[in-house]
Amino acid sequence: MRSLALGFFCLLCCNAARPERRRPKLIPAKGQNDTIIKNNTAENTCKAMPLDFVFVIDSSRSIQPKDYEKVKTFIVNLLQFLDVGPNATRVGLLQYGSVVQPEFSLNSYTTKAEVEEAVRNMTHLATGTMTGLAIQYTMEVALTEEQGARPMSLQIPRIAVIVTDGRPQDTVEEVAAQAKQAGIQIFAIGVGRVEMNTLKAIGSEPHSEHVHLVANFSQIETLTSVFKSKLCGGSDMCEVVEHQCQHICVSSPASYRCKCRKGFTLNPDGKTCKADDTCAVVDHGCDHICVNLAEGYECRCRPGYELTIDLKKCNRIDFCDLGNHGCEHNCVSLPGSYICSCMKGYILNSDGKTCSKIDHCADGNHGCEQEFMNTETSCVCKCSNGYTLRPDGKTCKKVDPCADGTHGCEQESVSTGDSCVCRCREGFTLRPDGKTCRKVDPCADGTHGCEQESVSTGDSCVCRCREGFTLRPDGKTCRKTDHCADGNHGCEQESMNTDDSCVCKCRAGYTLRADGKTCQSVDLCQTLDHGCQHLCVSTADSYICKCHEGFSLAGDGKRCEKPGCHDGVMDLVFVIDGSKSLGAANFERVKQWVNSIVDSLDISRTGTHVGLIQFSTKVHTEFTLGRHRTAQDVKRAVAQMQYMGRGSMTGSALRHMFQFGFSEKEGARSNIPRVCVVFTDGRSQDDVSEWATKAKNAGVTIYALGVGKAIEQELREIASEPAEMHLYYAEDFEKMGEITKKLKSRICNDKPADENMCRCESLIVFQKQVTEKLKDLAQSIEAMSKKLETLENQAGRN
Repeated sequence: MRSLALGFFCLLCCNAARPERRRPKLIPAKGQNDTIIKNNTAENTCKAMPLDFVFVIDSSRSIQPKDYEKVKTFIVNLLQFLDVGPNATRVGLLQYGSVVQPEFSLNSYTTKAEVEEAVRNMTHLATGTMTGLAIQYTMEVALTEEQGARPMSLQIPRIAVIVTDGRPQDTVEEVAAQAKQAGIQIFAIGVGRVEMNTLKAIGSEPHSEHVHLVANFSQIETLTSVFKSKLCGGSDMCEVVEHQCQHICVSSPASYRCKCRKGFTLNPDGKTCKADDTCAVVDHGCDHICVNLAEGYECRCRPGYELTIDLKKCNRIDFCDLGNHGCEHNCVSLPGSYICSCMKGYILNSDGKTCSKIDHCADGNHGCEQEFMNTETSCVCKCSNGYTLRPDGKTCKKVDPCADGTHGCEQESVSTGDSCVCRCREGFTLRPDGKTCRKVDPCADGTHGCEQESVSTGDSCVCRCREGFTLRPDGKTCRKTDHCADGNHGCEQESMNTDDSCVCKCRAGYTLRADGKTCQSVDLCQTLDHGCQHLCVSTADSYICKCHEGFSLAGDGKRCEKPGCHDGVMDLVFVIDGSKSLGAANFERVKQWVNSIVDSLDISRTGTHVGLIQFSTKVHTEFTLGRHRTAQDVKRAVAQMQYMGRGSMTGSALRHMFQFGFSEKEGARSNIPRVCVVFTDGRSQDDVSEWATKAKNAGVTIYALGVGKAIEQELREIASEPAEMHLYYAEDFEKMGEITKKLKSRICNDKPADENMCRCESLIVFQKQVTEKLKDLAQSIEAMSKKLETLENQAGRN
């Protein structure tokens, strides 16, 4: 039966592909020798299922104009078999060469006439053959809900018909596999020199239904009847193939798919189904057990329990409550049954119902020295009057060992277990002989006569002085310690005695150095708000500002400037590629590169303003021209930028830059030069020339920087003229440093310079340096004079 069904299916396919007498009548297209199926032919009516249908057309230079018209005729003929409408089949079309050019999307037109008119108005691109790029665009853009595709939950087939005439200039295997994995059914039509292996890599399975190859464009019309049988539902694939679907088979044009009944989910093999684990994904609230059912779930209880009225909680079944247990003392419920138990001191009899009292002393093994007594749980020992039970719980001892008066204690005695020990009254402590007592604190009576503090030591009370004092020979009174008296303090100017040491002091106008001995003039840099950007250097009675190496002091004597573009003012917008081809590690390098450019700019309220735009499949303004006013804030914003990592829509980024980046709303200023730096590492997925030209015509100077797989022609279309001054390229990210140096030089050199002003500024810098050196020399002389004066004073005192 299986072979008969397959044979019948093949016969239907072959008959559909063979020209017949009853084939739809063809009429010439306007101005062409090709043929178009009449719309009013009765044979064209078919019950086609709703589809999301996209044509992907090769528009490379290898296709002649007359052949290009034949492809358009073929598309119009196929449209006759589609029921075009928003609730029926939606049609989109894109053509590709070196780039992808979408002609219209799934939600662009709602009638077949509108679609036909758009097809006839298409123009030939005549560029390369980037088939892989076109398949990627179809998957990521054309067949998405944003472009008009209906949700996958509606199970409307997503169809892509790809027509190509040559070998792709990029790889197709991986992206085609991703598209098919995403649920897109691909028909691959090859014309002429296309390799069959390439078509099979593109088309869906089975290849006999999805892959077609004709010798030339004149023969492409022979496929019209083939596609009619597919699109009009000529054969129900679920009936003619052994689909192996576990639950339900759903036919689509030239194929089928499996689906599962309610309460089940399709497994990764696309054939079998597994029951939905409703208990795992809902808050079922079951007290014991949740059981999955076809229509949901139910709660169940463990043995010995029963479900309550809320059908969720479980109550234990109390078999003792049934009243027929017959237990003499206690009844204990168990899961599924019950047992009898006895009260403490009783044991259950062999009938399992009645109880008898336990005599724990009856066996005579209690070991008691004097007496014993039976209790509920054990046999315990007792002692006769005048005796008490020892810790072993067996033997007995006399109650009070001190009672006979032979203990010899000086003050008090206490019985402890088997012995009598001596104890002293309050204020006394026991001597080592264990019998006699001595006074605890010899100082407690206040007769010690100490001036400051007293300490008890054994049998006596001694005097002690507080810190900073020493005991006089009388052993009672204290005098203050003079730590400076020996003259070994080493202080340069003055010394001062404290409670515990001798400390050095400095005269007015001086401050103590870190060695705690010598003095230096007061450092005004530490006491005043000097305003120096880099370094503050104290002089004898003032201070001066200095700069780090590589910087020079500005005219205000406080700020520091780095040679570069600090005298130039511009509005600068970076447009940075964040596509997935760049990679996260290289994106971090690009951020560092941007910050190295920022370091060479004078970013301030009245100086240069910087904005940044990142683009991928979408475009995002990271920060506007009016957002930040310091280089530190700009660099911090660049460091916090998140990598987008998707497509590469450079043209959309240029449009965003032109329309918004230099708008007054985002901080652009009038009569200030406008500069844009565009960075990319690969081919754009849309056109770049239109918006780049508009920006340049509006007065924006554009620098184009490319790395790796960036396309030179695109960079030239982006960059301002002359290109050799505004276009930069590096083979990889290791050579980004060369681009940075050249770009900094170019941005700076584009500003007018005045040689006389440079000479004048150099003279001023020289004069400032001489003045600083003279001030340093004066400071050194003053310090030396003061040190000599100090030495002379010390010599005079000696």
